[in-house]
Amino acid sequence: MRKVIFGGANSLDNFIARPDGTVDWLLSSKDVQEIMKETWKTIDTIVMGRKTYEIAERMGAGGGHSGIKTYVFSRTITKPNTKKVIFVNDDAAAFVRRLKHETEGQDICVMGGGVLAKSLFEADLIDEIGFNIHPVLLGSGIPLFHEMSRQIDLKLKECRQLSKGCVYLTYKVKHA
Repeated sequence: MRKVIFGGANSLDNFIARPDGTVDWLLSSKDVQEIMKETWKTIDTIVMGRKTYEIAERMGAGGGHSGIKTYVFSRTITKPNTKKVIFVNDDAAAFVRRLKHETEGQDICVMGGGVLAKSLFEADLIDEIGFNIHPVLLGSGIPLFHEMSRQIDLKLKECRQLSKGCVYLTYKVKHA
């Protein structure tokens, strides 16, 4: 069974972007780039919601990644599927459950938004969480986590101090 990983970067007050979707506060560094490089080696599938896709597209990264299948969940996007991006109108949890149970393939990365992640957490599909926490309090923005119907218990796998005051955390999800 494939592993589903929810990851990215967030502010200390748990926002993934400013209210307008900008991420100009993110601090890049060599150690962050190395973590990303190692992570990309373990995945062959990305799933994301429409809002995350639109933000990525504005930043020039919405066209998918070479060698990685990218699925975007949306009820409103009517663009045709491409070789790199496939738009999905199905129930996200059911779709990701099918991907997870495929016998071949690497890990699946849930990118960006907390709305999609909420549905996958509630369906008990996310196996691991990994985030680079930045030393900034945005005060408002797009939240990383949304209110859920139940508690999700975690087990710490790694806690690493990075340059520029960032902290990298990974947790294993204790399944219900």
